[in-house]
Amino acid sequence: MELGKGFIMKARVLLSLAVLSLIVSSPTGLGAWGVGNVTEHSYIYLSGYIDEMKIYQTDKGFTGQKLVVGTRGSGVVDKRQTAYVDESEMYFNEWGFFKYQPYKSEATESDLRNALCAKNYRIGTVISESYTGIEYLIKDTTIFQNDNVSVYQVASHGRGTARLGALVKDGPTGVTVMSYGGTYIGDFNIRQEIGSGSQLYLPCP
Repeated sequence: MELGKGFIMKARVLLSLAVLSLIVSSPTGLGAWGVGNVTEHSYIYLSGYIDEMKIYQTDKGFTGQKLVVGTRGSGVVDKRQTAYVDESEMYFNEWGFFKYQPYKSEATESDLRNALCAKNYRIGTVISESYTGIEYLIKDTTIFQNDNVSVYQVASHGRGTARLGALVKDGPTGVTVMSYGGTYIGDFNIRQEIGSGSQLYLPCP
């Protein structure tokens, strides 16, 4: 017995309606499809001047968990940070060595610069990096994006001014899970890995 085209079309419509009904009637609704988590690993070595701040939160306003961490000033900075944030919990670790020493930015005639900005509108992530007044720069940036995850890996070593920034939201209109901005002047070695998406864990040491 062959099934007609009309029967197949009705079956497809009924199946689509059944799936939609299951999503809407589930206790978590569409929220179960959320992408609001962040996994981050970073390493910074700098001899010069640093101005950096990171903000993490699990919810808006006076709810959930919040964390703010920053470093500003001149000297030698050698630090590692690891963070994991989702809708219900937060983990953060910072190891660092900080030593003050005066730093005076030397005027440079270099007009060499480099910049990159990547956005994932589906997930709600933005990352940018720019380098100006470059005396030398060795960099390796890798980006992977699709409708489920965003992974950014930045590795740069050089002398000049480096600026990095990131914004991660729980979807395009959701809560801002992470915001980050950093300016690094002098001799720098930067490793930054940021991932967001459903059940994403970066395989980093």
